[in-house]
Amino acid sequence: MACVTGPLEGKMFMPEKRAIEKARKAKQAGKAPTTQAGEFVREEVHKIRRGEYGARSPRQVIAIGLSKARRAGVAVPAPAKGRARASTRRGARYAYEAGQGKRKTSHRPPIAGAVSKPIRRPRTSASRAAMSRQARSAASRRTPAQRSVAAQKAVRTKGPAGLAAAAQAAVRTKVRTSSRGSGARNGTGTREKSPVMIRKLKSGGYRLYSRRVDPNTGKRRNLGTFATRAQAERHEHAVQYFKHLKTGSRG
Repeated sequence: MACVTGPLEGKMFMPEKRAIEKARKAKQAGKAPTTQAGEFVREEVHKIRRGEYGARSPRQVIAIGLSKARRAGVAVPAPAKGRARASTRRGARYAYEAGQGKRKTSHRPPIAGAVSKPIRRPRTSASRAAMSRQARSAASRRTPAQRSVAAQKAVRTKGPAGLAAAAQAAVRTKVRTSSRGSGARNGTGTREKSPVMIRKLKSGGYRLYSRRVDPNTGKRRNLGTFATRAQAERHEHAVQYFKHLKTGSRG
């Protein structure tokens, strides 16, 4: 992998060494090219959030990152016909061939000078809300079977350390969103409380119980005792996260 060269030369189009190194490690670990390209997309998101430049939409943020990845040598092919505009596919094919050494690029000062200047576009295109909407929109276009295969592949490729980190991230997200209110709304418009699964013991600890009742005993299963309620909640969120991964309901 090498730095971006050719007509898109300029400060804002040079990927950081950190992204290139992470992509190289991902390739050595046998990760897919799309995973390797994700490092460049993440770099673009952070740059736009810092205010270095802007983008019209989350799709453009991703397109810039993928273009950098292709030019850096990541084997991400151009989108197929019907998946993107002809000009987009032509640019992606050019970047891919340049990164793979199949095309010799030329330096064009007018274009290089233009793209090196700050772009006056909104930074909200890379906000958490915008990227979340883009992810949900992309996932909605995939079938349940495709999402299940993606979840199973993630379990195989992440490894124990990666799964633990993903579970911790999911717990933090769950805790952050649950603080805004949980449970379904009833007829009056207020939220109904979810079943209590964590009980405080006389000893001062907290015991976590399963959500479902065991049909054999008619009771909830004991999932462990914890010193604080926060520890019990984190464990409960981790259990639900891995349960969804196992059943393939996440993708």
